[in-house]
Amino acid sequence: MSVVAPVLAQWMARQRWYQAKGAEPALRIVGTLDGGTPGVRVATFLLLDEAAAEPLLYQVPVAFRAQPLPEAQSALIGEVDGRYLYDAPHDPAYVDLLLRTISEGGRLEGADASATGHPSADPGTAVSSHVFSGEQSNTSIVVEVDGGPVPQVIVKLFRLVHHGENPDVTLQTGISAAGSDRVPRSFGVLTGSWPDPGRADGVAVGHLAAVQEFLPGSEDAWRVALRAAASGEDFTGRAAELGEAVAEVHETLADVFPTVPTTPADIADAVALMRSRLAMAANEVPALLEHREEIDAVYERATRAEWPAQQRVHGDLHLGQVLWTDARGWVIIDFEGEPLRPMSERSRPDIALRDVAGMLRSFDYVAGSLGQDGSSDASVASAWAAAGRDAFITGYGRRSGVDLASHQVVLDAFELDKAVYETLYEARNRPAWLGIPLAAVARLVTPNAG
Repeated sequence: MSVVAPVLAQWMARQRWYQAKGAEPALRIVGTLDGGTPGVRVATFLLLDEAAAEPLLYQVPVAFRAQPLPEAQSALIGEVDGRYLYDAPHDPAYVDLLLRTISEGGRLEGADASATGHPSADPGTAVSSHVFSGEQSNTSIVVEVDGGPVPQVIVKLFRLVHHGENPDVTLQTGISAAGSDRVPRSFGVLTGSWPDPGRADGVAVGHLAAVQEFLPGSEDAWRVALRAAASGEDFTGRAAELGEAVAEVHETLADVFPTVPTTPADIADAVALMRSRLAMAANEVPALLEHREEIDAVYERATRAEWPAQQRVHGDLHLGQVLWTDARGWVIIDFEGEPLRPMSERSRPDIALRDVAGMLRSFDYVAGSLGQDGSSDASVASAWAAAGRDAFITGYGRRSGVDLASHQVVLDAFELDKAVYETLYEARNRPAWLGIPLAAVARLVTPNAG
């Protein structure tokens, strides 16, 4: 298979999910999974890329066909030894194989790797499929199914794989199994194993794919909120319902997974990380320096406050991680956590206020994005965001029974930490948007203004 790796490397470098942008992939095949149907060989390559400072393991399923597949022309990887290589999520033979392996508890074998399906319900038989556009870190396949409880499912293929649990699988499956409809229903997962010389037993085990309910006609909350803000629509009712939905998910997570007390050492570690992020951001965003003392004072107050217990949380909650459906209201998705945090950290208990802070920042971003082209009154947009934030907090407290005002000092620290991180992101990627998080920093360090 050595002739395949160079072809895959050229193709991978152009994909949105490839992490080492601008670098040429340095690939080593650590394992393969084989399968397929008559006339189509499917090989899933587990490729260790050593181009970046930290090696990353990618999952790349490839369909080998003797004849071109016209409907998947855009997914053509290249030609090797007279075979056409396609990005397999675009090939119906692979989609059928993957769905059957998961739903039937099947097993895939190959060179130095294996994978096993773990069904939680029968999704039905694949009829047709298409790859969901717009994804950046994974690949999701929408599959029309026959004979299942829902007309469509979505198969999420994890491009970056690692040893241990993927919280997007573990948390969403746990919430679904508890009977909650605040997340899409889970149908099963595919777990793989592959060589890892860095582990004591030399083997890594992790999630490769998951199947869940697809919600046709749903719309992400960011678009719903943006449209409401642009038109001046009162969003407070929906914002309160969203607060209730988030509180319900937190309640379910606390029931299904262990909770642990937050110790003084935990608080010290969390605040130290906040200060570390501030130091990093201030090096690139000099405007933060004028608030340096006030920010540090917010963090210092948080170290002396009482923190709630730690539990499993979403970890990267914002309006883009929520769907609106007419039948079920708000549904929360994508539990992988903050992309820049190591996966081992994302799988630990955390403070639920982190999710609350993330959502509060998202309301600010709706208002701030409207002002980018100068077509909206900034004061009106700001008032809209403030009303949405207040309604979200009210809804969260109503469902959870927690008075967030009693944790205001800690919540302010989490929200400020998030805004500081946003200044660094915007400075690097969207300088014109830098004013949005900087305005939040100024507001949050002003006493009684958060």
